Amino acid sequence: MGSEEKVSQLAIQEYLDEVASLEMPRSFSQWYNVDVASLLNGSSIVGHELDPDSGTSLIFLKRSAMLCCPQSGRIHHFPKHLLHCFVDDNRTNQKDAGGVIMRAELFSISPKEEQLCWECSCRSELEVPEIQSKVSRWLSWLNE
Repeated sequence: MGSEEKVSQLAIQEYLDEVASLEMPRSFSQWYNVDVASLLNGSSIVGHELDPDSGTSLIFLKRSAMLCCPQSGRIHHFPKHLLHCFVDDNRTNQKDAGGVIMRAELFSISPKEEQLCWECSCRSELEVPEIQSKVSRWLSWLNE
C-alpha cells in the first residue's frame, strides 16, 4: 500500500470515526459504515463536515462533493464546477436578518430534487470566526 493510499484510508477512517461519535439511530450508523464506506473505498477525502442534528454529512473530494443523507438513504454527488458559495454578513444590519449575524451557504446548480444546500449561520459575534474559517476552507477547496 502506497503512502497516498494510506493517507486516503486514514482520512476515510477519521470521517467514519467522527460520524460514529454522533448520536444517531443504529440504522444510520450501519448505513455509513457499510454503504458509504464502500463507496469511499479508493477515494481521496479532502475534508468533511457533519450536521449533528440530522446526521447528514458533506464529503469534499478532489473534484467533487458528496452529500450523505442517512434519513433518506441517499448519496448525492456534485461536481465541483457546479458549486457556489454565498456569505451574508449582517453585523451592520442585524434587525433585517432576524438575529442571524452571519450566514454562509454552499450550494449547487442542479435539478430541484438533487440540489445541494449546505448552510451554516451564527447569532453570536463569538461564533463569527468559526463561520469565517469554514467559508475559508470551502473557498480554498473550490479554487483548487
